[in-house]
Order: sequence, then structure tokens, then C-alpha cells
Amino acid sequence: MCTSKIAFVTGANRGIGYSIAKHLIASGINVIGTYHTNEAEAKIAEAALDGESAKLCMLRLDIANHTSFADFSEQVKTLLSSEFEQKTLHYVIQNAGNIVHTRCDAATPEQLDNQYNIHFKGPYLLTVALLPLIRDGGHILNITSAATRFYLPDHGPYAAMKAATEVVSLYMAKELGERGITVNAVAPGAVASDFGGGLVRDDATINQSLAEITPLGRVGQPDDIGAAVRALLSDDMRWVNGQRIEVTGGQSL
Repeated sequence: MCTSKIAFVTGANRGIGYSIAKHLIASGINVIGTYHTNEAEAKIAEAALDGESAKLCMLRLDIANHTSFADFSEQVKTLLSSEFEQKTLHYVIQNAGNIVHTRCDAATPEQLDNQYNIHFKGPYLLTVALLPLIRDGGHILNITSAATRFYLPDHGPYAAMKAATEVVSLYMAKELGERGITVNAVAPGAVASDFGGGLVRDDATINQSLAEITPLGRVGQPDDIGAAVRALLSDDMRWVNGQRIEVTGGQSL
């Protein structure tokens, strides 16, 4: 029987989500993660993060399909019982996402709908669907973007939806306080991952230009974000609530 805390992490099969799961599991926290379509990658992640004291269990989820959330929450409830002999989640981390690179004046209605559904409507309604499973005194953490503070080319629709999530995080913190649930937003800067087609990771010119506007002299790595999330979810950070926290190395100060 597993008796450790349980975290729920969307997009745990790769990039920042995988790193978050890795750091939580290393701390003895079990993780229920989600993936969108790549089941093989999800199984590899499960195998890689199968530790002695905690593990990763993956479920398929389309974050853009809010009509599936009632059934999905039942899947989470069943997994909590069958795999961990527990009834509640300690942490919910909304991380899954994509980016549509476009100027504001070139964005199509379809592109706007895509970014809205994936970065605002989906995470918002999924959190609401999971609320009965989140224990009193739990934590909700929304991964947003440093692009809500400074301009990045072709990030307008994406950043706008992330900004909306930051605002609703504030409101959730206020309204869920009666249950002792804290809600915060973490805003990463440029990270060398496969996000956005791996642009920051794979394009040396872009990587260098972003490193030059970061005081610490490099772009972020997924583990920079995963470690920060683990720290923010620790009991030592219990009094941090309703905050937007940048994890950027000081990018674009």
C-alpha cells in the first residue's frame, strides 16, 4: 500500500511536466499524470519514474475537451482507490499546453479557440471537476508564462490565455481559502524543451539571444522548473497563496 501524498500533473509525459513528476516522485510523492496521444511515451515515462517510494501512473486526457472531464474525474477517483488506496489528491498542477505562434492581427478564430480551450477553459474546468477530489488544505498550481509580463514575438494569443489563468488563480485562491486550499501560478521563461517544436532548445541563434537577456547567462532547463514547483509545494511554502511566481533566471528584467 502506498501512503505518500498524491499529485496530479497534466502533460507529465515530457518537458516541464515530466520534470515536475520526476522531482515530486524523488521526494516520495506519487503522481497521477496525463498525456494527450502518445501512449508509448507515457509508458516510457512510467517506467523511468518507477521509484522505490513513489511512482507515476498515466491517464489519457484531451485538455481541450471539457465534455470528458466528468468521466475523467471518475477515472482519477478509481485510480486513487485501486493504485494508492486513497480518496483524495494533495496537489493539482495544470501544466499541459501548446503554443500557436502568430501575430495578433493574423490569428484566426480557430487558433484563438485552440489557445483558449487548451490554456484557459480546459484547465479551469478540469480544476473545477477535480475539486471534490482535492483534500482540504491541498494545493493548486497553474503553469503560465513569463510572456504575460514582457513581449515576445508571435506570443500574443498564447500569452493572453495564460494571463487569464493567472487572474483566475487569484480568484480561486480567494474562494477556495475556506477549504484551506492554496492556489498559485508559476510563470517559466524560455526553457530548452520540446515545447513549441523545440525552438528554444534546438535553434542555437534563438537560444543564444534569450540567454543574452537573462542575467544568469543561459535559458532555463525543465529541471529548473520542476525543482521550483517541488519547492513551492513544500509545507515550508504553505503561506504563499494567490501569487504569480516567475521562474526565469531573471529574463528580461
